[in-house]
Amino acid sequence: MSQDQDLTLRIRRYDPSTGRSWLQEYRVRAGGILRFTDLLRKINTEQDPTLAWNSSCEHGQCGSCAVRVNGKPLLACELLVENAVKEFGTKEFLIEPITVGPVVRDLVVDLEVAYRRVEGMKPFIIRPRENPYGEGEYRIDPKEMDPYVDATRCINCFCCATACISGPRSFVGPNAIMSCVVRLLDPREDAKAERFKLLHGPNGVAHCHTSKACSHVCPKEIDVAHFVRLAKSLRLKEKA
Repeated sequence: MSQDQDLTLRIRRYDPSTGRSWLQEYRVRAGGILRFTDLLRKINTEQDPTLAWNSSCEHGQCGSCAVRVNGKPLLACELLVENAVKEFGTKEFLIEPITVGPVVRDLVVDLEVAYRRVEGMKPFIIRPRENPYGEGEYRIDPKEMDPYVDATRCINCFCCATACISGPRSFVGPNAIMSCVVRLLDPREDAKAERFKLLHGPNGVAHCHTSKACSHVCPKEIDVAHFVRLAKSLRLKEKA
């Protein structure tokens, strides 16, 4: 059984009724295999029921518990205490909300604007190509899917968009770019020229600085920067 750890959590608080933001410190004793969502719940139960934070599945599939821990965006449900102590080399942690939308309260962020950016890149098939197999499902050879299937595991947690150093603020973000690239590579999509215009529009890939921070923080270990790089590639233009 893992040894208990004495932790200090400094959590960014925000009260919308007053507009006040401050750091509040909590001291927590916890086992090494507890997750950071468990720590937040422990604070709610034992110290402060007013602390607000998000979670849903707590299995790394919904992305709702995304926060910044010591500056790194991640899923609180995936970060174990013992791993955090090892990775950051400390037992003191600064926990803050992600930065892709306005803070509602404490660690809870309004993601409406962030999702609008993804929707603006049309992460769906715009104009279906005629099914070469006639009626029924459009069958795709697994080899055709290999170049892009990894990107379909994106859960839109917005960790990559939070870590992104590119500007301006109107940049749609790496996950939104990737959602468009997936459909551009999809053999069922017939509106490839339209997709290329979306990718290279005023808020598109031209703003990417190729820092690869997006790939570094992705909880699903997707090489997001690879797909953003594809969006910049002339080879992609030839496919359009």
